[in-house]
Amino acid sequence: MIALSTFSLLDWLPIALAVGAAYIVFGIAGFGTALVAGPVLIHFMPLSRVIPLLVVLDFVAALGNLLPSRRDVVRAELLRLLPFMALGCTLGVVFLLQLKSELLLLLMGVFVTAYGIYGLAVKARPTRLSGLWAAPMGTIGGLFGAMFGSGGFLYAMYLSARLEVKEQVRATQSALISCSTVVRLALFLVAGVYADLSLLLLAVCLLPVMLAGLWLGRRLTRRLSREAFVQVITWLVLCSGIALIVRYLSA
Repeated sequence: MIALSTFSLLDWLPIALAVGAAYIVFGIAGFGTALVAGPVLIHFMPLSRVIPLLVVLDFVAALGNLLPSRRDVVRAELLRLLPFMALGCTLGVVFLLQLKSELLLLLMGVFVTAYGIYGLAVKARPTRLSGLWAAPMGTIGGLFGAMFGSGGFLYAMYLSARLEVKEQVRATQSALISCSTVVRLALFLVAGVYADLSLLLLAVCLLPVMLAGLWLGRRLTRRLSREAFVQVITWLVLCSGIALIVRYLSA
């Protein structure tokens, strides 16, 4: 249980700044909250509370991104990814309960970091990624979303290589994250995690900071060209990979 009264004013400042920064990133790219806010929040509460807290905020943020841009969602890509994402979420829950996930975390961190470096170093890229990549990207994205709260960067990698219009990338990404958070919310509800009302109260307290970060991120995105948008995504993917490696080394 999280006792909000145990947080001092000096505790609330880094918590609020971390959540605000996380949702600026989310407003730009549609992912990254666990990777940005997680390393800070874990100093104030256990990881078993950090991920459910961010899932609640992610759900609200994803709807906030999705509702104004729902007409830009590319349903063909959404439907292509959804079954694999659901499979990955299911596998993630099983692995989380049955297996040691540290090595998988390291391997994915190395892969994502290498992809980010490649994306920044190589200027000539394929104009369109094959739709067959939906299977591994959707499955591993769902897997990492369930296990570590950080699978959205894989959806971003896939969609930014499939779609030419940045608004379609963001809208489809938001739809995927909405579906993913619904699945994870359901799992946490069944597990009784949200019986801890102080966790929900903390989410309510952080809601204004989340909304402010989301608003700022969306405004920044409107000023980016597609090329700059893909560049931002690539940098965030690289940072995500480094964060996974750091999380493994600090575990």
